[in-house]
Amino acid sequence: MHISKLSKKIFIPLLILLCFLTFLLVRVLTYSYFINRRFRACTNTIFTADVSANPLNLHYTLAYPESTGIKDYSLSLGAFDPTQLSAQKILLENRRNLINSFPTKDLSPDNQLTQQILSLYYETQLLPANQYLLDETLSPSLGTQAQLPVLLAEYTFRNKDDVQNYLKMLTSVDTYFESILTFEKQKAKNGTFMSDTTVDRIIDQCSAFIQNPEDNYLDSVFSEKIQSLSGISDQKKAAYQKLHHQILTGQVLPAYQSLIDGLSLLKGSGKNPGGLCQFTGGSAYYEYLIKSSCGVYDTVPEIQSRLIRQFQTDLSAASQLMGDNTATQAFASEVFLPIINTQTGGNASKALTFSAGLIDTASGLSFTSTPASAEDSPEQILKTLQKQIQNDFPDAPSTSYEVKYVHPDLEEHLSPAFYLTPPIDTLSPNDIYINRHANMGGLELYTTLAHEGFPGHLFQNVYFHSICDLPIRSLLGYPGYTEGWATFVELHSYTYAGLSEDAASLCAANQAAILSLYATADMGIHYEGWTLDDTATFFGTYGFTDEETIRDIFELIVGEPANYLKYYIGYLEFHDLQADMKKQNPDTYTDSDFYK
Repeated sequence: MHISKLSKKIFIPLLILLCFLTFLLVRVLTYSYFINRRFRACTNTIFTADVSANPLNLHYTLAYPESTGIKDYSLSLGAFDPTQLSAQKILLENRRNLINSFPTKDLSPDNQLTQQILSLYYETQLLPANQYLLDETLSPSLGTQAQLPVLLAEYTFRNKDDVQNYLKMLTSVDTYFESILTFEKQKAKNGTFMSDTTVDRIIDQCSAFIQNPEDNYLDSVFSEKIQSLSGISDQKKAAYQKLHHQILTGQVLPAYQSLIDGLSLLKGSGKNPGGLCQFTGGSAYYEYLIKSSCGVYDTVPEIQSRLIRQFQTDLSAASQLMGDNTATQAFASEVFLPIINTQTGGNASKALTFSAGLIDTASGLSFTSTPASAEDSPEQILKTLQKQIQNDFPDAPSTSYEVKYVHPDLEEHLSPAFYLTPPIDTLSPNDIYINRHANMGGLELYTTLAHEGFPGHLFQNVYFHSICDLPIRSLLGYPGYTEGWATFVELHSYTYAGLSEDAASLCAANQAAILSLYATADMGIHYEGWTLDDTATFFGTYGFTDEETIRDIFELIVGEPANYLKYYIGYLEFHDLQADMKKQNPDTYTDSDFYK
């Protein structure tokens, strides 16, 4: 091909410029590639360090840790020692600075999000400062002593090493509990020990767990798991069973008894029967709990105002749906002003129900089919829910699950239901526990399984890990996000339960209003300083007058601050996100797009 001299004069500089731009592009892409690779390596190093520090965390996070290069890890539960504040503060600051040192603009969108989340996480964990003596690892339902038996029972045996690791870990329970008791003594000395009522509840829970030492259910669970394990001789299995019984009766159950004895001696040291704000620095610590557990950074007054607005909206909607039901209309109209005056001035053993009866056959709200039959088993309900959500929610990987029941020894002290997250490298087993003590059935059981299973916790967890391959994200616990999502879709599940559209909306508004009262009481007790009488007055405004129920609620909120906020404030965040999306896309919005 012939090229003129003039063409050559133009072509050669263009070729040089093109080569230079190509070089720059390759240089930029190479730089970006290595920046992102280094960021992933950094977060994976942090993940490995954190997950290896506790054998229970490791086992429940990774089924096969050796496949990720984790070979050396502790088999001891260690010691509960929040007094190592200065060292922890330095670690958090160093990690925050390290994560922020990566140039955000050069990170991929996924890595940018992870950087933002980690930076905020470390910043939040630095907030408590010297308020560590307000921390509490023991509580009636969510404390270490309450959850440990379930975690031990669900510890999966995949091979002989799992059995040996489990037995080794059991031998550290007594020293771990000793460290917790040492911390409780420090709290007692400092004047920040728990109330006598909370002590009694924890002691009752521990006593129930150890009441039959020679027939403890952990022994029978261990036997079942060891017998089903292949590759081990019957003689070796018998030896393991004998050793387990010796450790259980010689160390684990005595550790619970020592905890009982220690707490009994400390009983009376707690001078505050009320909320966190009664302690020096307690209000600030409560604000930290809202940030760390709920993931919400609004002030408490801002949150309270948001709750008032939504409460009024829900009761107004319920009133309109009730139509000509004058009793309910009167009830709804009476609560608007009182709740405003009050505000400006898991898992109670008994649930609140509106005395006016927001669901009434006289209201004209009809069922389109038989709603959530009480005869359906939990397995049948979950199978039905899986099918019902297919049109609204994104596809998630196929997964197995099993419904189990809380052991009778623990029924009185655990939540009505809960879901145990599986290891991220297997995404199984998925276990949903139901507490028979809660006596759930029909519509209540249906919506509870929607919360725990589909499209709640189980669905959210499996779907998330199918699209996110960053291990570090699995260690960041934001209950406000997980419980908020589960509560949000639980209320949505009324639309699947065989109810008419109006009846489903009414049930959702009713449930949301009740959750709002729990959350309002939580903030009232821990931030405003409500007493039991104040709490009774607040609930009495809305027709709740049963003294035993109100006392139950008050004591549970005192023992587990900010717990109810995770559910309701988290729900409101999703509610507001949905409203924003509808506003921004009025012509194209669909629920399925939002859920995805």
